[in-house]
Amino acid sequence: MSRTDRLFQLMQALRDLPPPATAQVLAQETGVSERTIYRDIDSLRALGAVIDGEAGFGFTLIEDATLPPLGFGPEEIEALVVGLKEVMEVGDPSLAQAAKSALTKLKSRLPEGQAHRLKHAVLSAKRFYEPPEITIDAGVLRQAAWEERRVGFDYADAAGNRTTRSVDPLSIVFLQFTHCLLAFCHLRQDYRAFRLDRMRNLTLTDQFFRPRRIPMLREYSARLKQEGQTSANPRA
Repeated sequence: MSRTDRLFQLMQALRDLPPPATAQVLAQETGVSERTIYRDIDSLRALGAVIDGEAGFGFTLIEDATLPPLGFGPEEIEALVVGLKEVMEVGDPSLAQAAKSALTKLKSRLPEGQAHRLKHAVLSAKRFYEPPEITIDAGVLRQAAWEERRVGFDYADAAGNRTTRSVDPLSIVFLQFTHCLLAFCHLRQDYRAFRLDRMRNLTLTDQFFRPRRIPMLREYSARLKQEGQTSANPRA
């Protein structure tokens, strides 16, 4: 295996393995010695990869955007196309534009043969209905979830009854026909799903709930899976 192939393989292992990945695990994954792993970690860092960690603790890939783009397999290209085109079809305006931009960047940075395959992919995504219009700035809501920042908004249920909610935003998902916010609702003191097209007057608060978003989301996702309640008409 060439050094370049070995570094690419190590990068992929760092992406795939649960962090922090120890040198022993990385060595088993890539088929080289632990000494080689330490040497290759230093090489990747010199190339611009941001890798946190050290010997005896493990390594976490923080950022590798400065490295040259990797090639993709044929099915990986098809998966990228269908995924990004699905976002272009159902995402809010800013997210749909971001997906379009990402597809253009991929096409311009891939080798000629792969760029051709990307442009003429067999798979695609098309929806023949318009999702309900989102009535708040979904970008602000996404940022609030990333920052683990509590938000407030006015909400109308299926019967048109309006309430004011204060929630900890966890994730935005597309459920069948509409976008929904998965959150912990302080009015109900429980997890709830809110349709974005029924939300009004979104406001950011100065209250934060970090670092609890990930475990809260895992708990709520497990409950939804168990109860089978992931529908387009969430209980809020």
